[in-house]
Amino acid sequence: MEIKISDKALEWFKNEVEVNNGDTVKFQAKYGGYSPIHEGFSLAFSLNEPLKDTITSKEKDGITFFIDGTDAWYFEGYNLIVNYDEKIDEVAYDYEESN
Repeated sequence: MEIKISDKALEWFKNEVEVNNGDTVKFQAKYGGYSPIHEGFSLAFSLNEPLKDTITSKEKDGITFFIDGTDAWYFEGYNLIVNYDEKIDEVAYDYEESN
């Protein structure tokens, strides 16, 4: 399981969420919404410090994106791909099967 962040998505986080060098962004499952991998759940993010049970992380331009153990079930068997969707001016999440 890994996290992949496009350059445009990184710029969106910097401009819209105002994350900076040294900040940490947690991806987490939430009840409700739509996800192609889990019916009735969707993906959210928050600015949180990583816990001891971080299962994967990606540092890009000094910003750390991570997933902790409480949400491991949601991502099991998948990599998270974070892109920027110009049509809605927000980040968009895709998933690819992990090996």
